[in-house]
Amino acid sequence: MSDLPIGYWLKHLDRLIENDFDRTLASEALTRRHWQVLHSLHGEPGTLADLDRRLAAFLDETEVSVAPAVEELRRRGWLEGLVALDLTAAGRRAHEDLFAKVGSARERLSRGISAEEYRTAVDVLERMSANLEAGPDAR
Repeated sequence: MSDLPIGYWLKHLDRLIENDFDRTLASEALTRRHWQVLHSLHGEPGTLADLDRRLAAFLDETEVSVAPAVEELRRRGWLEGLVALDLTAAGRRAHEDLFAKVGSARERLSRGISAEEYRTAVDVLERMSANLEAGPDAR
């Protein structure tokens, strides 16, 4: 087992995931952010404010909004609507095509990890997050 702290592994893994997604989607000239917007709207249409809220945890310090990704997807003809955004038929086809590629990336990420181990890791990270969100005086 490594002596490196959890913060190291969280940041390291996040960078690896970001880079892997970028490589996975490079043939389509897309990034992880484009995929996140596309996938989020596939699940539930929404406004730019909704998307910013849904995807806030993924934005880095140089990103204040997913608006650039939204505009790129709109230029491709994959999004429709001025305020309420939804996928066009072409956007739904693109999502379907990309879903298989993203699924392969997710399989690589969890290779050798059981479904139970994955759920446990997510549960532990979720509880650690809740502990810090509760503040220093919470018990």
